[in-house]
Amino acid sequence: MTAVTPDLDLTAPTGTTGLLGTAFVAAGRTIKRFVRTPQEAVLGTIQGAMFLLIFRYVFGGAIDANGVAYVDFLVPGFVVTGVLFTGSAAAAGVATDAEGGFHDRLRSLPVPRLGVVGGRWLADSASSAWGLVFTIAIGFLVGFRVHGSVAESLAAFGLCILFGAVFAWVFIFIGLIAGTAQAAQGMSLIIFPFAFVSSAYVPVESMPGWLQPVAAAQPMTLMAGAVRALCLGDGAEAALGHSASWFIVRALAWCAAIVLVFAPLAVRRFSKE
Repeated sequence: MTAVTPDLDLTAPTGTTGLLGTAFVAAGRTIKRFVRTPQEAVLGTIQGAMFLLIFRYVFGGAIDANGVAYVDFLVPGFVVTGVLFTGSAAAAGVATDAEGGFHDRLRSLPVPRLGVVGGRWLADSASSAWGLVFTIAIGFLVGFRVHGSVAESLAAFGLCILFGAVFAWVFIFIGLIAGTAQAAQGMSLIIFPFAFVSSAYVPVESMPGWLQPVAAAQPMTLMAGAVRALCLGDGAEAALGHSASWFIVRALAWCAAIVLVFAPLAVRRFSKE
């Protein structure tokens, strides 16, 4: 007896998933992975908290912060550079996905490449924001206080979140070119000197004369200065040498430049991986 197969008029889908839909699905998948492996999300945060305690209680007494209490000088700068502590985990996560073939499966689907990479960016930005909240809480516990208005405090926090989202593109690109998670973690350390050659932990004036122009012009210094000026309030310009708006304009210019360079590089690398 021969089985009769019904003649079904089936056609393959020809449409593509939208940009936002792809981004949200990719972000959800990454966030679920963070939840299932909390050590990946927590490790960088704990490392950052340990460094904050070391700078606060070991080096704090030896550093002159131009008349500002060192804890009030340190915490804004440390929060800004805290994106680097969570960034290495983000780069390793991207490299793990690439190494395990996950990206190959995504590229075989009719989805926009920008949506996939953008979803990863959304998830890493959320992880960075969580790390910032935790670091700020530790800062208040060790004596940090805000001297500006509520609006200035919210603006400072918004700048920190923005900076974390901007540098997420850098770490995504590092993860895509690294090849392995171990290599991605190692390559992420290349960015750490920018944290130390800045005003995040010490005033630029305390550095050698030849190094001061480099430290004063780089993005970590300008973003740390913007957040610090907003937190210090009325006395910021006298202590820092410039107003909050002076730092903010230059920090935002750096943010735009970093995104314009690394976002296209990350999408192109993902497409050709």
